[in-house]
Amino acid sequence: HTTTSLTPSQIHSLGKRELARIGKEIDVILRKVQFKGSLQQYNDTLRKDKSNFYTTGQDLLDGFKQILRKMDARLAEFFGRLPQAKYDFREIEEWRADAAPAAYYYAPPEDRSRPGYFYVNTYKPETRPKYMMEALAYHEAVPGHHLQIAIQQELTNLPKFRRHGGYTAFVEGWALYAAWLSKEMGFYKDLLADYGRLTAEAWRASRLVVDTGLHSLKWTRDQAIRFLENNTASSEQDIVSEVDRYIAWPGQALAYKMGELKIRELRAKAERRLKRRFDIRKFHDELLNDGALPLDTLQAKMGRWITKTTSKES
Repeated sequence: HTTTSLTPSQIHSLGKRELARIGKEIDVILRKVQFKGSLQQYNDTLRKDKSNFYTTGQDLLDGFKQILRKMDARLAEFFGRLPQAKYDFREIEEWRADAAPAAYYYAPPEDRSRPGYFYVNTYKPETRPKYMMEALAYHEAVPGHHLQIAIQQELTNLPKFRRHGGYTAFVEGWALYAAWLSKEMGFYKDLLADYGRLTAEAWRASRLVVDTGLHSLKWTRDQAIRFLENNTASSEQDIVSEVDRYIAWPGQALAYKMGELKIRELRAKAERRLKRRFDIRKFHDELLNDGALPLDTLQAKMGRWITKTTSKES
């Protein structure tokens, strides 16, 4: 799933470093809002404040539409190539909403006879925090899954199995990178929205620790649950469900954060080597123009692009 050569111990340590880094950013926000208690106490305070939730499913759906309209208007500043396929919004059907995630993306068909769909769960809107919506929208729609997957499907130079296949570390790594990039693009202006972004990132970082703990360091199920309770903002029900998923699906949960970190590493390298010649639009286009790749292959490809760009412009 990670498509890298890192050992479980290295990934475990990496997860702890990421959690420490993210924790410092969360602490800055807690100081800004002048909250003195623990992270769990702050989350309890937020959950009790009804102003942090919509009262109807339609309002929740409209909130996502408003968020993504603003993002749509900014994409061309950061991407040279945008997908021809459009995306639209759909509510998750009532009969399956209770067991469905908060949102997910469903790709368009190859002939673009319909758009891609950003499915939104409007069931019990009073349990779905407004401050988590931006990070979720950018991850699932644009500049996350829709942008990457729709572009990949339109790459006529790739064989069909590559246009419609993928590597979890690349696909989910891109979506996490997209949520992080959105901060640079000027979004998450509200402190609570930025807090939501960071808590979502901490959740993905904690997976690096817990998955390797369970499958390499002989952690028990209870150890994994306690770690997530102490290091994330998630509910006990979500934590138990996630730990059971990690037990049943070794390594899969590592792919998200590993992919994001590799993309950020490659971007930092390009910025360092190219300096003022670095063009964010060209970097993103190059990253996406061969579809989803194993991370080691992606690193080699982007290394060649950096070298070629450096020699071309020197």
